[in-house]
Amino acid sequence: MTAATETARVDFAIDFDKTAILLDVDGTLLDIAPTPHEVRVSEELRGMLTRLAGRLGGALGFVSGRPLADIDRVFDPLRLPAVGGHGAEIRPAADGDSYRVRTSRVDDELKRRFSEIAQLGPGLIIEDKDYSLAIHYRLAPQLGGAVIKSVAAICEKYGCEGLSILPGKSVIEIKPRGFDKGSGLKELMSSPPFTGRQPIFVGDDVTDEAAFAMLPKFSGIGLSVGGIVPGASFNFDGPKDVRLWLAQLSGDILEAR
Repeated sequence: MTAATETARVDFAIDFDKTAILLDVDGTLLDIAPTPHEVRVSEELRGMLTRLAGRLGGALGFVSGRPLADIDRVFDPLRLPAVGGHGAEIRPAADGDSYRVRTSRVDDELKRRFSEIAQLGPGLIIEDKDYSLAIHYRLAPQLGGAVIKSVAAICEKYGCEGLSILPGKSVIEIKPRGFDKGSGLKELMSSPPFTGRQPIFVGDDVTDEAAFAMLPKFSGIGLSVGGIVPGASFNFDGPKDVRLWLAQLSGDILEAR
């Protein structure tokens, strides 16, 4: 099957001088790994993203739940503009400084109680992102229901006012309200080199819905991965198809690794 056939559902033209492309990372650009730290990026992919950023005048960025430091670790030495931590961190320019959105943090006692969910069984991973907490159960999918019930029970007993509970692909994220990927996308679009461009956002799950909802403010276009998400106009079957589409835009012909 050719790349053109695999990406046939994304059939609109792009003006590189007037377009910005914003990408979720895990499950969108990259295949989800058993654990967050096992994700790997090939030299070919980093090179392709570098060339695409050049064609877009630098208006290529990430909008991710990962902290900025973790995004940079995964893509090192490539550094792009980015929204990290579901909107908690913003870096408007690849060579610029990052800043944190002023917000509260998850209460330490609540963090401790949520972290105790790992005692349900082996394979559960607690990822403390400082301003938020993620409970991963990809290595123990049979415990997914118990994890969800435990989070709900903690919220019912101790209160989760001011917190957002975000279910993702084999993960639940717990973060303060007041910021999300939508607010992060808005911040990014207000800064050069994104200002005045039409954003194309690519995402794959519930945590991306806030970004999709922000797109009409900028006459943007939403592309989903693995199924239609509210606010998306086109769909890719999986991350491999996203990488093939981006390779076409960059002028590359490469295997989507």
